[in-house]
Amino acid sequence: MSSGYRVAILGRANVGKSTLFNRICGSRRALVGDEPGMTRDRIYAAAEWRGKLFDVVDTGGLSAERGDLVASEIFRQARVAASEAAYLVMVVDARAGVTALDEELASVLRREGKPLALAVNKVDSEPAIPSTAEFYRLGIPDIFPISAEHGLGVDDLLDCVVSDFPVPESAAGDGEPTINVAIIGRPNVGKSTLLNRLLRQERSIVTAFPGTTRDAVDAELSWQGHRFRLIDTAGIRRKGKTRLMAEKLSVVQARKHLERSDVALLLLDAVEGITALDTHIGGYAHESRRSVIVVVNKWDAVRKGPATVQEYTRTLRERLKYLDYAPVVFVSARTGQRLERLLATIIEVAAARRKRVGTAEMNRFLATLDFERAKGPSRKPLRLYYLTQASVAPPTFIAFTNQRTPLYFSVERYVENRIREQFGFLGTPIIIKSRLKRHQAS
Repeated sequence: MSSGYRVAILGRANVGKSTLFNRICGSRRALVGDEPGMTRDRIYAAAEWRGKLFDVVDTGGLSAERGDLVASEIFRQARVAASEAAYLVMVVDARAGVTALDEELASVLRREGKPLALAVNKVDSEPAIPSTAEFYRLGIPDIFPISAEHGLGVDDLLDCVVSDFPVPESAAGDGEPTINVAIIGRPNVGKSTLLNRLLRQERSIVTAFPGTTRDAVDAELSWQGHRFRLIDTAGIRRKGKTRLMAEKLSVVQARKHLERSDVALLLLDAVEGITALDTHIGGYAHESRRSVIVVVNKWDAVRKGPATVQEYTRTLRERLKYLDYAPVVFVSARTGQRLERLLATIIEVAAARRKRVGTAEMNRFLATLDFERAKGPSRKPLRLYYLTQASVAPPTFIAFTNQRTPLYFSVERYVENRIREQFGFLGTPIIIKSRLKRHQAS
């Protein structure tokens, strides 16, 4: 739930308002939809930045080509959104320069007398920043060159926007956000047992309430100053095994609950071993770009030798190769064995998911890379000019290169592995996107 503070994003058509809206809200995976009773041109969603909660509204694009419906009607919508908001963000297109419609809208928004920032969008590299100087003629002092698509500069914009917003009282004490944890797995691996054991053992339940969909329960607990929202999902069956409509709905809803989590606990049955369905469900988690912890349950029922853990882990890694970044924790939900270790791992993985590496530090790291060890098929030598982290949750990096094509798999894998070696990012997928450095385009 937001704090009641609202940020309105305004601008003419095709300047990237919706891309910025999705960038601000997307990392929190807020549901985006039409608010009842509101025009379809204004879409609202909850967002969070630096522990501060607010609503953000995406307005319809203003266009001078809407005919004689005209300025009064066009700008009426802008005024409505502006009147509701605590902060206004006007978006312009750096490539198009200042237009007459930009000047007219800026004049309207300045007269609102509310905090106002100008986001000069589509600035995809640092050398392009000086080209934004012409936008000072719009009379808006707070100007931020950004790339909504790549995430560049959006941090600075949001820092300014929320600077006077309050931190919610519930979060003021420790500044730590609630960690949303989905417990996923096939039927009868112990998901509900794990949930119940955690709640009984910790004895610090804040609330427990039915989920909004079939066969899911959310519960909140606190442990050592950290807050968790545990989402117990219905057991996921293979599609061919879900003949009843209720079971089909359970699969759909389980995947939806996975989408609203930060960390997914992939629960396996230690006695039965890793099945094809386990690998299928693990694929759901990986594809959804959640952070993942592989939890091997019923470990108390396994006969153990000196190398049992190592052998099991080796088999697990071979079967779940795409989850090689996920830590493995062996537990017993029935007895409570190693559940504190599991909670500590969740905290570590959630922190890694939100971790941000500064551009200067990232480029010092870039200078240590040896691309001779990870050659692609191109005859043209790869040059990686700079590397920047565009967003978190999951950590996403933009590599500016001398090539139009994406990084070859072996090169991308090499960069990812080195990032993990240097900066950690335990349990979270890493996304690397490549872009042609602008002066190379010609």
